[in-house]
Amino acid sequence: MGLVAQVRAGLERHVPGDEREARSKVAVLDALARLRSPFDEHAASEHVTASALVVGARGTVLHMHKRLGRWLQPGGHVEAGEAPWEAAWREATEETGLALDHPPGGPRLIHLDVHEAARGHVHLDLRYLLLGDGRDPVPGPGESPEARWFGWDRALAVADVALVGALRSAAAQPEARSCAPPGPGHNGVPPDMMGA
Repeated sequence: MGLVAQVRAGLERHVPGDEREARSKVAVLDALARLRSPFDEHAASEHVTASALVVGARGTVLHMHKRLGRWLQPGGHVEAGEAPWEAAWREATEETGLALDHPPGGPRLIHLDVHEAARGHVHLDLRYLLLGDGRDPVPGPGESPEARWFGWDRALAVADVALVGALRSAAAQPEARSCAPPGPGHNGVPPDMMGA
């Protein structure tokens, strides 16, 4: 099975968490069907990107994006010969300096979002769960020096609208729930992360 078919199959199985994500799923499936090189940022202004929702005992890792000046999840463009889940891992390890792993069972797509990006581009962002051990981030040279763990409440408070759904999805994952503080909520997920 080719990479586009593999990504398409994963997307078709994915259940969106809200209306924005449902619209994004339709848009990404459409783009995979019509774009000649959907993973190549130079082939078209609309292309697939990959990012990571890093979870651990301390919550989730966000970094201050150098150009946008906002707290975001790590991620970026897919390089030639790379699958999106590999790009998510590569970008997250570069941007955080953390030793990260996909969950047991392999890469897990937990969210997707379509949004406008710099230079008139449209990013079809596939978001994967990665597990961190709770060490402090140490971003590599050239990366934003501001990367840190956020508790779920604080992450949601600083999140861009395009990130809120992804944070809710990450907080609902079994790996995040096992780290969530005890208290009210659904299956260990803090109530403010459950959404409406």
